[in-house]
Amino acid sequence: MFRVRQVGCARNIGEARLETSIPAFLVTVFLLSPVLVAGQDRAKNPLEGDADAIRTGTALFQLRCSECHGVDAKGGLGPDLTILWTSDASDQRHFQTIRSGVAGTEMPRSNAPDNDIWAILAYVRTLTPTEPIDESIGNAANGERTFWASCASCHRINGRGGHLGPDLSRIGSSRSRAVLLRDIRDASASIVPGYQSVTLVTLDGRRTRGVKNSEDAFSIRIMDTRERLQGFLKQNLREVVKERLSLMPDFGVDRLNDRDLDDLVRFLSTLRGATADRR
Repeated sequence: MFRVRQVGCARNIGEARLETSIPAFLVTVFLLSPVLVAGQDRAKNPLEGDADAIRTGTALFQLRCSECHGVDAKGGLGPDLTILWTSDASDQRHFQTIRSGVAGTEMPRSNAPDNDIWAILAYVRTLTPTEPIDESIGNAANGERTFWASCASCHRINGRGGHLGPDLSRIGSSRSRAVLLRDIRDASASIVPGYQSVTLVTLDGRRTRGVKNSEDAFSIRIMDTRERLQGFLKQNLREVVKERLSLMPDFGVDRLNDRDLDDLVRFLSTLRGATADRR
């Protein structure tokens, strides 16, 4: 009988902690959110910018929110969440919307622990550009060359490139410069839902690492690091290891100097087109 092991989890995010599902319409209409006590609606998220909290929020979002809001939070059955902070609504108002739900919509109230809600909001905050693009920083043409030389084996733009990592065709519309810099230097700081890495260990000890594609009670399918889709019967597995670290390596200054990093981020900031198929 195989077992599932979570490696290096920053916080206990077991499903038992979420007594009520968070998905559906998270921010459908801000005006329908409960009126808050004067002054409280200006409270800041205590976990904003916390790397561990963002990792936890990423996992919680995948479990509880992505079905309605999409794996990239760009919307589906529920609205686009990357525009949360383009309105005047505060962190506390967003928190209260999740806590109390929205009357007349599919957004239910949640009994989740406060830190879980704040962690989800910390993650969603990273998806929302908070600053205009500074066109004086970086050379987009050189950044494009760097992308195709160093990134395209895993990432794709408008249908060209690899499939192991997320499609970046519109990354510039959902990531600020600061978040792009962090994601490149510290690849495991915030892993996009649906791209967490797993290692499968067979009964004879062979290990295969990749990104989970699908799973049911009897089998699991992954895309391995060579972009091959492989299926395994769970009865033939000794263990499924859910990795904390991203398959993407950290691009430190030894791999990408600051100037080339600025150029790469400048290029990525220009990508705002339609996203190609995810797989």
